[in-house]
Amino acid sequence: MKPLKIGILGGGQLGRMLLQSAANYHVETHVLESGKNPPASSLCHHFTEGDIRDYDTVYAFGKKVDVLTIEIENVSVEALFQLEAEGIKIIPRPGVLHTIKDKGLQKEFYKKHNIPTSDYILTDNEEDLKTKLSFLPAAHKLRTGGYDGKGVSILKSESDVNKAFSEPSVLEKLVDIDKEIAVMVARDQSGETAVYPPVEMVFDPKYNLVDMLVSPADITLAQTAEVQRIARSVIEAFDSPGVFAVEMFLDKAGNILVNETAPRAHNSGHQSIEGNYSSQYDMQMRIMQKLPLGNTGTIMPSLMLNLIGEEGHSGAVYYKGMDEALKIKGVYIHLYGKHETKPGRKMGHITIIGENKNDLLDKARSLKELIKVISY
Repeated sequence: MKPLKIGILGGGQLGRMLLQSAANYHVETHVLESGKNPPASSLCHHFTEGDIRDYDTVYAFGKKVDVLTIEIENVSVEALFQLEAEGIKIIPRPGVLHTIKDKGLQKEFYKKHNIPTSDYILTDNEEDLKTKLSFLPAAHKLRTGGYDGKGVSILKSESDVNKAFSEPSVLEKLVDIDKEIAVMVARDQSGETAVYPPVEMVFDPKYNLVDMLVSPADITLAQTAEVQRIARSVIEAFDSPGVFAVEMFLDKAGNILVNETAPRAHNSGHQSIEGNYSSQYDMQMRIMQKLPLGNTGTIMPSLMLNLIGEEGHSGAVYYKGMDEALKIKGVYIHLYGKHETKPGRKMGHITIIGENKNDLLDKARSLKELIKVISY
């Protein structure tokens, strides 16, 4: 039997880790990405250099494969709609990408389907925003194009208006956050779902991206059941196969509110490579091949620590402290194959597995002091 031809739009670290799982299966992998040596290019069977946002490029690439998936939302959805109409299997469905890549449409989707989310107002430009200042304090989020903390500005009062965006955005009421939780959900092509244990995310306040996460989250059994129920309801409403990350706020009054959904493997699921029986990447490979969903159960408690470029360092990357870090029991290092570092850039992650949360946090503190992502 000929191997299934799997196409991936995007060649960053998520594509790289998906390809590491693909090596376990009888598949032929194709990657489309701009640039000569993106992280995923050295691990696929066939690499095509091209713009994943360009209609003609994506359409031509998609015609060469049996099933097409993504590792980032910023792709030509119009080309995916046409490919789907011509019988190419797209995972997740283009309609889901169309909704999720626009934060305004995403919020309206939650409202339509009675999914709990924070209050919001859509704004068209800076002048429009100035008529809605009574809604502050709020987060101002670009409707499209934001990622890894970019495209988000916190507006606490009228004096912060200079930080607002002039492009179409979502003004989202600030939540009195107790914990930030994420739940990965897998849905196969027949509609069956599998839900991972929730994880607790800790954010870097400077870069507004995930610093580390702990799995399973330190919440009650009742809260665990509820966040998993809500996450499943989000994915069932989207009605699409794929792997999804549902990010939620647990506020100090005990309310659970959906923040955003990512229609792909996600930073909040990296620890599943060592921490769960079937990783989010293995799950995505199973879904594309119409194989049974994997086991989402926890093997051991785990913590994921992002490795980001240090301040004051740009250029050829050097990972200081690697030898000492690898002497620590239960430590697994994943480097993303990026040759150049810069401040705040995600360059890799560390997974730690251990017996309990305190052990994981102790090791994480040690590793943050040991490993520094710097330049030569």
